[in-house]
Amino acid sequence: MPALPAPERMISPARRAAYEVLLRVFEQEAYADRAFRSAAEGLDERERAFAQRLAYGSVQRVRTLDHAIGTLGRRPVRKLDPPVRAALRLGAYQLGYTDTAPHAAVNESVELVRRARLERAVPFTNAVMRRLSDGIRPLLESLPDGPLKESYPDWIHEVFVRVRGEDGALALMRAMNEPLETVVRLVRGEPPAGAEETDVPGAYRVERVDEALVAEGRIWPQSRGSQLAGLCVGSQDGERVLDLCAAPGGKAGQLRGEVTAVEIDPARARELRENLARGRADVTVVEADGTALPRELEGFDRALVDAPCSGLGVLAQRPDLRWRATPLPELQLALLRSAAERVRPGGTLLYSVCTLNPDECEAVVDGSGLRVLPLGDEWPAFAHPSRPEFLLTLPHVHGTSGFFIARLVRSLG
Repeated sequence: MPALPAPERMISPARRAAYEVLLRVFEQEAYADRAFRSAAEGLDERERAFAQRLAYGSVQRVRTLDHAIGTLGRRPVRKLDPPVRAALRLGAYQLGYTDTAPHAAVNESVELVRRARLERAVPFTNAVMRRLSDGIRPLLESLPDGPLKESYPDWIHEVFVRVRGEDGALALMRAMNEPLETVVRLVRGEPPAGAEETDVPGAYRVERVDEALVAEGRIWPQSRGSQLAGLCVGSQDGERVLDLCAAPGGKAGQLRGEVTAVEIDPARARELRENLARGRADVTVVEADGTALPRELEGFDRALVDAPCSGLGVLAQRPDLRWRATPLPELQLALLRSAAERVRPGGTLLYSVCTLNPDECEAVVDGSGLRVLPLGDEWPAFAHPSRPEFLLTLPHVHGTSGFFIARLVRSLG
């Protein structure tokens, strides 16, 4: 008589959602935030928060998790079936980094594999999860401080060492493995109830973002580092201002004067229009390549070049970015030079990037040939530690996303 199938155990909706995010991010190259929005649809607030912690934490810590799974499971993670790999990563994260009851992490990881119709892999998954239950905490504690323990690619650790030295690099990695402050920009009206003023004018620290106030156009979620960049443009009423690579529109919404916002991607340009309509419907949005601008876009008094970058300053907010980040110094320099050509002689440019990589920061400015207007005296709390003419916000120092900010001027000659 054939054996009866094992009875199905329940899988919590939060774990199911986190598992789907892991599959989509690592097997289908999806972005974690977009995958989570889809997977978490229908979850209540408590389940959604737990699912996000599991999903984002597992994505963020995947290098360390894979090391633990491979060491204790005695099989390379890359050789496992994708559902097994995702289930083990999710279970390992719960055992290593949360206070989840071990039996819950083990049983539901096994059940996820069974639900994937991989019955043959169930005994293996169960065995590995039990070894992880016993051994992952001691293994994690035994790892030396560095990129494996903090789960970063070696190249990002090397960049951080260049910027802040070994101790600073470790502090940076640790800071961006934890949630940073939640900050909104006050667009109009009164600050949200309970909001706390910060050292950046118009930026308020909040417990959570009130989506109703966002929809009404009263606030906008935006880090202090990002808001600082927008303020440093210094635009005034009556000036013509160019904003390159403007989506999603946070900084464009800060600018005064007659603003032209440029975005190359049609979907992001549509998002930009929708976001600006909540607070600043008077901005002109142009769909164009920032390195090859339409001829009629010229004679601006100021320009903001918030360029695409590796994003090494926003790794806390984007858990998958550390695994797909790419430096873009050639594109950044091309955008900066393109904007400079459209600014009148004597006009100013604000160059900002949400990265800490010197190749995308100081080196791009130095290669532009533009004269630097010092910012350190104006904002001493954020002055670059080695080049105070620039600003550099640091997650482990300032508690906000990492931004490099430079104000430049087009020569009169």
